[in-house]
Amino acid sequence: MKTAELRQKDVAGLQAEVKELQKAHFNLRMQKGTQQLSNTSQLKATRRAIARAKTLIVEKQAAAK
Repeated sequence: MKTAELRQKDVAGLQAEVKELQKAHFNLRMQKGTQQLSNTSQLKATRRAIARAKTLIVEKQAAAK
């Protein structure tokens, strides 16, 4: 998901997105462990997407104060 799309969500929506991305990342790690993952670059992409969403959560919380 692009940063512009994430910026349109509220904090609760971003937290739900982080949970969804963490589940996806966990599933990718399990696939890698069982030698079923062919495209390992997905791990890096989901890790960065999680970081992007968490950064926006912190930004929105700081702006609300």
